[in-house]
Amino acid sequence: MRVIAGTARSLPLKTLEGLETRPTIDKIKETLFNILQADIYGCRFLDLYSGSGAIGIEALSRSAKEAVLVEHNKAACACIKENLAFTKLADKATVMEQDVLSAINRLSGQEVFDIVYMDPPYNQDLEREALIALRNSKIIDSYTIVVIEDALKADLSYIPELGYEVYKIKNYKTNKHLFLRLKGDE
Repeated sequence: MRVIAGTARSLPLKTLEGLETRPTIDKIKETLFNILQADIYGCRFLDLYSGSGAIGIEALSRSAKEAVLVEHNKAACACIKENLAFTKLADKATVMEQDVLSAINRLSGQEVFDIVYMDPPYNQDLEREALIALRNSKIIDSYTIVVIEDALKADLSYIPELGYEVYKIKNYKTNKHLFLRLKGDE
């Protein structure tokens, strides 16, 4: 796994051994950032369920102003910090070693994020709780792009009921990215 583009281009990233994290493969990461490319420069980026930190690091490498990476696994947080130091992007990043809901609560009242990316463990319905917490937190608004990575067959049909509009879906062989925003006042 490596950084695809930007200031840290081609630098290899460490990942955790075992099945506790599921790094996004380079080809899918490249497609994701091709879709987001017009929105990355100067953005505030929130990476939930960060794993190795590869997505947040990619955003920073591509000129995001700052990134907050949230991961509750202690070993994964150590890996994120090593990757940030190796890519020389640590000064633009904040690593929060805690569960996602607690982190969203702690961030509440701070500036709005431009992009929120979440890649929770599959088949645990964690994205539902995170979406509710985000909606109630004031760290996103109707301009914030929220991206969820999930299993291809995952049923996320409930998302509109939570106050979000899905405006794009990108399917891959085994997983998908959903791009959503809060519904505006009607």
